[in-house]
Amino acid sequence: MVGRIIRPHGLRGELSVEVRTDDPGGRYANGSVLGTDPESGPLTVTASRWHSGRLLVSFAEVVDRTDAELLRGVLLTVDAADVPLPQDPDEFHDHQLTGLTVVTVSGELVGTVSDVLHAGQDLLSITPAAGTSRQEEVLVPFVAAIVTEVDVAAGRLVIDPPPGLLDLAVASAGPDDTDAGPVDTDAGPGSPTARSGTGVAPGGDGTGSSPDPDVGSGRDGADAEAAGAGPGPGGGRED
Repeated sequence: MVGRIIRPHGLRGELSVEVRTDDPGGRYANGSVLGTDPESGPLTVTASRWHSGRLLVSFAEVVDRTDAELLRGVLLTVDAADVPLPQDPDEFHDHQLTGLTVVTVSGELVGTVSDVLHAGQDLLSITPAAGTSRQEEVLVPFVAAIVTEVDVAAGRLVIDPPPGLLDLAVASAGPDDTDAGPVDTDAGPGSPTARSGTGVAPGGDGTGSSPDPDVGSGRDGADAEAAGAGPGPGGGRED
């Protein structure tokens, strides 16, 4: 993901976009074609400009405010094949991590990475393997102290979980159980996530994660734009 449409701007179909990429100048250059989610057809950029910390984008397929209203909240995407791989060996795009099989350092099968969440700290959402006592998703911080190995080629990720971390996924019976609610994944941009010794650090241009940069660690996309360049391209990240 390289952006999210916020709302129409004016009457001529211009759209205010929350940037989720480190390269807004390239991703929103005239002639660039972006995918949409939910599917609303490809959108072709005809113009873009910065206004009050927001990127305003015009698309060939959006001719007036009526068309623009239909795109509120739509995510703007690029093909994962078009996103360059991070040069830092400890950075990964989200799509590189999703689908990896997760095992512990002792060889226990935990499950599969189903999502990468960016809310204050990068978290791997792991769907438990069938046949285990775990019935809830496991949220594992993407830090080097816990995620000891990421082997994308082999499709494997090794974790060394602290005591009790995996037990949180064991379903507990009883009417008094409470649901903490979903993690807010819209708190920040999502480029390569970086693995570090203590936490997640902001990183590159893409759709990924690493134990402590390409995914923003819970920073607001709009703030990232403003901080990145003010009236010019801002520093966001692609999810």
